[in-house]
Amino acid sequence: MTKADLIDAVAGEVEISKRQAGEVVDLILEEIKTALQKGDRVALTPFGSFVVRSRKAREGRNPKTGEKIKIAARKVPAFVAGKSLKDAVGGTRSSGAKKTAGKKKSAKRK
Repeated sequence: MTKADLIDAVAGEVEISKRQAGEVVDLILEEIKTALQKGDRVALTPFGSFVVRSRKAREGRNPKTGEKIKIAARKVPAFVAGKSLKDAVGGTRSSGAKKTAGKKKSAKRK
């Protein structure tokens, strides 16, 4: 779905002109951007939340030359899906499919 598709859907649902719907969509996106610039979290319950995450400085490589480069620390926007969105897209997890990533089982020594 593109922004134009979203504007068309809003205009049709609320029975306003596409121009007015476009202004509404632009206003919503601008408010989200402004809140994130301030470092605020934007929670659209139960859809999800927009948050700002900090990335640490790290070392990378120039893919063309292989030369090491320093990548500065920075803040990046992120979206965290809410439960209803997760359920709508992927359904619910079965009880046997619990997340086990990151847990290491220790081997028994004799």
